[in-house]
Amino acid sequence: MNQHKFTNITRKKKEKHLKFEDRIKIENLEKAKRLLPKKKQMTRKEMAEIIGCGVSSLYRELSRGKVILKDSEWKDYVSYSAVVAQEDYDRQATNKGPEIKLQDDYKFVNHVEAKILKDKWSPDAIIMDLEKNGNPFETEISTRTLYYYIENEFFLNVTITDLPRRGELKKRKKRNVQPRQKVPFGKDITHRPEEVDSRMKFGHWEMDTVESGKKTGTACLLTLIERKYRLTLIFKLRAQTQKEVKRVLDSLEKELGTDDFSQTFKTITVDNGSEFLNSEALEKSIEESDDPRTNIYYCHPYASYERGSNEQMHTLIRRFIPKGSAISKYTKGRVYEIQNWINNYPRRILKSHTSMQLLIREYIPNIQQIFQECA
Repeated sequence: MNQHKFTNITRKKKEKHLKFEDRIKIENLEKAKRLLPKKKQMTRKEMAEIIGCGVSSLYRELSRGKVILKDSEWKDYVSYSAVVAQEDYDRQATNKGPEIKLQDDYKFVNHVEAKILKDKWSPDAIIMDLEKNGNPFETEISTRTLYYYIENEFFLNVTITDLPRRGELKKRKKRNVQPRQKVPFGKDITHRPEEVDSRMKFGHWEMDTVESGKKTGTACLLTLIERKYRLTLIFKLRAQTQKEVKRVLDSLEKELGTDDFSQTFKTITVDNGSEFLNSEALEKSIEESDDPRTNIYYCHPYASYERGSNEQMHTLIRRFIPKGSAISKYTKGRVYEIQNWINNYPRRILKSHTSMQLLIREYIPNIQQIFQECA
């Protein structure tokens, strides 16, 4: 489900919810108004400014508390009663099914708030998890309804700004560039095996780097995501260089063994960054074999969508490491925690499963060694 659909609603400025004290003020102002000559009577706009509400809200409130009274001459006149208006307000509030239901189910409210604030889950992930693993709460709602509750501030501690995208859709600035159709080096993506595009077999990866903010150091992250199960691997690099990238791949091959490495990393798709410049060096096995340990394929320039899984995974990393951060400040242990969080995060594209659940279900030889290497 496209999360943008619910988190990017244009919010109108909310009008004030009147309290009983406000209704008492309205009643007193109405009484005072009746005692004054018509030319000196307060306008509805002036009264609304005193109460601190909109003029339309004031008119609705006067209608809510409308009563017929009798004057000293026993003639009927229209007035306003704060008690009558409050009773009508309370009666209508009890008929608000979704809001009252949510307020009564404190365990569900606490669960949602903890998942969003502490575990950094999206509302969709929360609902998927409850649907898949069983819902122990009285409240049963859809993803769309949960977004609606958050958007309209039915939760005490969670607002739209606490969600991963914070209720905003940042539009990319248009760049006037002339796309180059030819990859400047190595094999381009059009030469990849068809099974890579189908995502039917394990072992095809996308690789990229996440940079530190400007003037915050050279440290960066090397990220890999497996296309079928969206398994994520994250490594901390001292610098954004090919030497550092090769060091990680060499270490993985040494840990897994050349044969298992080749079965686990059949292909790797990268962009045209300088850290991936020499495909032959990255493909070359530490065993000095003539056969490459993997096959590197390059996306077309300015075509990040050709590594869509990689780009999406980076948005998950940014929940913990915001843009502009100094990656040198994040320990390897912390990076490993972020990796584990991503691999255990329910994904709609995985039919509510996590990457780790799917890997456990379809055993991949020596996969545990990869995670040990990351730690």
